[in-house]
Amino acid sequence: MNQNSPSAGWKSVVLRYETLLLAVLVVEWFFFYHYGTTVNRKGVVVGFGTLDRQFDILRHSCEIGLLALALTPVILTAGIDLSVGSLLGLCAIIFGKLWREGGLELPLAAVLTLLAGALAGGLNAGLITRLRLPPLIVTLGTYSLFRGLAEALTHGAVTYTDFPAEFLFFGQERWLGLPTQAWLFLLAAIAVWVLVHRTTFGRSFRAIGFSPEGARYAGLPVGHRTGLVYVLAGLIAALAALIYTARLGQAKADAGTGYELFAITAVVLGGTSIFGGRGSVSGTLLGVAAIAVLKNGLACLPVVIRMNAAEEMSGMFTGALLLLALAGSILPNILSTLRLRPQAG
Repeated sequence: MNQNSPSAGWKSVVLRYETLLLAVLVVEWFFFYHYGTTVNRKGVVVGFGTLDRQFDILRHSCEIGLLALALTPVILTAGIDLSVGSLLGLCAIIFGKLWREGGLELPLAAVLTLLAGALAGGLNAGLITRLRLPPLIVTLGTYSLFRGLAEALTHGAVTYTDFPAEFLFFGQERWLGLPTQAWLFLLAAIAVWVLVHRTTFGRSFRAIGFSPEGARYAGLPVGHRTGLVYVLAGLIAALAALIYTARLGQAKADAGTGYELFAITAVVLGGTSIFGGRGSVSGTLLGVAAIAVLKNGLACLPVVIRMNAAEEMSGMFTGALLLLALAGSILPNILSTLRLRPQAG
């Protein structure tokens, strides 16, 4: 059969990894919509399908979604960054400290926080590209370093609160019918999508991840571009810290704990190969949606509510999803083979 025939085109769409993941997401959503309505111990009706619950999904998934966007270029280059969750907590503390103790205006404190995030990403970049240390080891070290600095700056006890309403608007209010942070996340997603898929700079990430030596032979500045993806990850982690602080109305040292696991799971679940060279921003967004629906849907299931184990169940299922995604990392290659395989006429 001709590969340009209508059936071949239909097959290429249906067998896309993102299409299958979207189908799984739809099934997941309808499952929780059907079974996720109950009355909690306080007598309040908890319904997954309510509009308020959908807005909560958007609010609570924004920071993890931003970290997943930050990690997509990193993993495309065959790297990893385990420090983004800890950096979120450190940047939240820096922001609160600059505003409360430094007496800076909120806009200036926010800009300096973004700069601090970029510098922290630059530390990862320098250790990885200049000293040629493994990204896993480097970011495991900075994971502890950033969290330790956040604890040291607050002595493990200080929490910054009482932020003005104009700042809390970005995390707690709605704009044009949607939570405000959803619009910020959308802008970030568009920017990363354009970078990865519509620029020569971003397209080189796949070449670097697929074969660093081949990319160098082709004349690509591998070290420079690899370093920049870690700087970008730090910058986006700082943005996530600002949104996190605005959503909760407080900056604390343990902010973002465990977020790196959810973010990595979302990226890998979205079809980005942990070995680099293959992936898409659209797949990452679907992975984020799947994780967000799972976390919020579990909190609405009667059996989970009776057990009071929503967080534990969420962690267990997220870990299982990560293992399944890693084990099934060859699935996109299988689907690609099926799409391109000529059929006997």
